[in-house]
Amino acid sequence: MTIVPSWRLRAEFAQSMSAVYGTEVPAYTTLLDVCAEVNAAVLRADGARARRLGEPERVHVERHGAIRVGTPGELAQVARVFGAMGMYPVGFYDLRDAARSAVPVVSTAFRPIAADELARNPFRMFTSLLTPADRRFFDEDLEVRIGRFLAGRRLFGAELLDLADRAERDGGLVPEAARRFVTLATAAFALSREPIDRAWYAELSAVSAVAADIAGVTSTHINHLTPRVLDIDLLYARMGERGIAMIDRIQGPPRWDGPDVLLRQTSFRALDEHRPMREPDGTIGTGAVRVRFGEVESRGIALTPAGRAHYDAALVEADTLAAASPVLPADAARAVWEQRFPREETQLVLDGLGYATFTAASGARPREGRDLAGLLADGALQMQPIVYEDFLPRSAAGIFQSNLTGEGRKDGSRSGTLLDAGWMAGVLDRPLHDPYALYAAQQDRSLRGAAHALGLAEPPPLVAAGAETARS
Repeated sequence: MTIVPSWRLRAEFAQSMSAVYGTEVPAYTTLLDVCAEVNAAVLRADGARARRLGEPERVHVERHGAIRVGTPGELAQVARVFGAMGMYPVGFYDLRDAARSAVPVVSTAFRPIAADELARNPFRMFTSLLTPADRRFFDEDLEVRIGRFLAGRRLFGAELLDLADRAERDGGLVPEAARRFVTLATAAFALSREPIDRAWYAELSAVSAVAADIAGVTSTHINHLTPRVLDIDLLYARMGERGIAMIDRIQGPPRWDGPDVLLRQTSFRALDEHRPMREPDGTIGTGAVRVRFGEVESRGIALTPAGRAHYDAALVEADTLAAASPVLPADAARAVWEQRFPREETQLVLDGLGYATFTAASGARPREGRDLAGLLADGALQMQPIVYEDFLPRSAAGIFQSNLTGEGRKDGSRSGTLLDAGWMAGVLDRPLHDPYALYAAQQDRSLRGAAHALGLAEPPPLVAAGAETARS
């Protein structure tokens, strides 16, 4: 019996959702066109370097989406839908303190976790959950009314969930069921035309536009669908040339002449979308909402915990420098990066700051006693950076904030609700994967395999003693 495997369900859903989003947000189609132009130009100019962070076939289809849900039960159902596509929850992100404006959500990302699955199709879905019990944003009365509203809706039908469970159990679906699954899943995340209660939506918007987008409507929808570009600075300029209004900056690490690390993101601004609105007297009018935008990203090398500590410290230092002097924030960040990070990709890994995979060179005969640096220098080992597959809370919140119509309200004198990765794993009723553990395991497997191919009894140590603190 022919089975459409989970990765194919994932690829077909991503393609279907992209087609729908292009009809809903026409500027998204322009974004895809410019991405294709820029990627082609980068590959022509420096194809070997570009391919180190992903083959063109992968980059061309690569997308991440973003959705928002209101209850733990809804999040658990989302996990079932994406589990059918071979996507697993990875990482815990708390956006409540990541931006000045009110973003009362915690998040995870559903994505493939095996290298071969990522190569087939790396679709990811950044999924945020509202936190109505957090008194910094919501008082008790509003929490109760939000709960009552959310209890009255159903995001995913029984047929979709049944197909999802079957696909996750069996590793795929027969062709007819696969087509039905993709159709139902796409419809579940498409924009609803059901009228919005204007007064209720406005009340929630006063607290947070994100809260209104979650608990002010009777469905969920793709909030943005993000392609990957190989030169985000060039894309930013070309989008402006096309007359598309972009947010005021690129979020994440600065552009500099060293290795690309982690994730850089930007977007075109959220557009006014006219939606049917139910007035207090029951009549239906129209109103404009601004919740969906066109994000785009470029991806670099995944950083280790030590590398991430350098990154976080660099952000703080760059912010302080930018606040104390007339330099542009990007210039301040670039100066800090040049001090804190090595300019060479290989050194980034040798310092224990970045992750990579290793392969043995064909026919190599390593000299006795060579360490990792020596094996790489001799050409016995070849190194490939591991692409960062995950997200940055500050960047995600920065994108959200840049596209909000107002700051909302947040009472910093109150204590927030304690939520963490363990709590979210309980909500999901399935493991919540640690991204660092995934990268480290991939790196370790490759190094052990390469050492075996070279005839070494043990793989060389990844990091020389003291290297991790060399740039602290």
